[in-house]
Amino acid sequence: MLITFEGIEGSGKSTQAELLEGNLRQRGLATLLSKEPGGSPLGRDLRRILLDTASTDLTQEAELFLYLADRAQHVAQVVAPALARGRVVIVDRYIDSTLAYQGRGRGVHPEAIPELNRIASRGVYPDLTLVLDVDARTGLERARGRNAANRAQQSEGRFEAEDLAFHQRVRQEYLRLARAHPQRIRLVDGSDTPEGIQGEILATVEARLAEGRFEASGYQGDET
Repeated sequence: MLITFEGIEGSGKSTQAELLEGNLRQRGLATLLSKEPGGSPLGRDLRRILLDTASTDLTQEAELFLYLADRAQHVAQVVAPALARGRVVIVDRYIDSTLAYQGRGRGVHPEAIPELNRIASRGVYPDLTLVLDVDARTGLERARGRNAANRAQQSEGRFEAEDLAFHQRVRQEYLRLARAHPQRIRLVDGSDTPEGIQGEILATVEARLAEGRFEASGYQGDET
């Protein structure tokens, strides 16, 4: 089963992905927690380029293709092998981030991204996507505060440096995707307490696990 976490900066998705992986592991399930960008050795090098505020000369098209390169390597080396071994794979950001950030936020060839995602992911699509939704202003303030506390404003702050309008566009795309794919995408209120959020996520995942029907090896839905 492939579970992905999505949301704007500061939505709390990384924390919730870690909590879910820990909960499932404690219940005896074989799990793997990964992330994009940076889930493979090559991806870690790409992450430094993509998130560093010093990458001021990176064109929007180059950014798009670097994310796709990260995904192609990540799926081939990490995600697909783990799924083949029967693990529950949890990924912090995946195909929907490209649609939201590069497609809607940047406006870079949104019509081409679904096909590029399909190629880069080898057709490995999520069984369940959890989108943590928060107001764009709130999320941006949280993310900038986190980076300041971690002294990561430069090394991890490239998207946090974007203006509020950019993050509002990204959020609107996540909301659109949730409406378009209600069977795959579950919208979660990111303004709730961490405990409340994790409770809702666990209930959703347990229900999906109980169904026992997973399509991560080759989802054929309309991912636009």
